[in-house]
Amino acid sequence: MGWRARNDSGKYKRIRNNPQVRVAPCTIRGKIIGPEFAATARILPKEDWPRAQALIERKYWLARIFSFLKNKKNVYIEIADFNPRP
Repeated sequence: MGWRARNDSGKYKRIRNNPQVRVAPCTIRGKIIGPEFAATARILPKEDWPRAQALIERKYWLARIFSFLKNKKNVYIEIADFNPRP
């Protein structure tokens, strides 16, 4: 699992300082709709960005439409050690 964020966002700064995160399914507006799980986040190095972008575009069709909105401040973050099934 992964996503794109800006390198000046609070989310990016929190992950940079502490990679231990909690993830949960949510709506597009951020309302949590399921249980939370512990995970570890990792900021991907630049050489992994094209693969990350391709994976996001494959999963989310809307990302393909807005892929031209690339921003110099965007970074890619990966969620690892994530196991939603007990």
